Amino acid sequence: MRTDSYGRLIELLDHSGARYRVIDHPPEGRTDAASALRGHQLDAAAKCMVVRVAMGSRSRQYLLTVVPGDRQVDMEQIRRLYGGTDAALASRQKAEDLTGCRCGSIVPFSFDPTLPLYTDPALLHHPVIYFNAACLDHSVALSTQDYLGIAQPHLLPLTHDCGT
Repeated sequence: MRTDSYGRLIELLDHSGARYRVIDHPPEGRTDAASALRGHQLDAAAKCMVVRVAMGSRSRQYLLTVVPGDRQVDMEQIRRLYGGTDAALASRQKAEDLTGCRCGSIVPFSFDPTLPLYTDPALLHHPVIYFNAACLDHSVALSTQDYLGIAQPHLLPLTHDCGT
């Protein structure tokens, strides 16, 4: 999984002319610890999670959420957004299947047309965002402007403060 997803990410960034750099570091999937290894503020980290919204007893919608590393996804906000009956993190297996990345290394880009991408605008106050690059031992520092141009996410406040 690492080679394909990492290669796909780098190919996308290169093909798009993105301003980015790869940061090598010891394997780490926790946002706070990875941010410390990369040497940036936690709120500049793009924390990426797949959320499952139940639309009744049999229907599910999955979405990729990208939020600042110092915040938590507001599941109630997402449930309301989709008019669902419940919202929660997707199972590890489902998240990995939809993104092609191990949990802890999900990138802020959706390569699956059935997985809409939502980014919290609070992340976009930094000139550069940081995220694990589809593997636990490489990260990317990416121009925020380039991220927006390439990913074209839906922008919506999706978080509440972690209290950190």
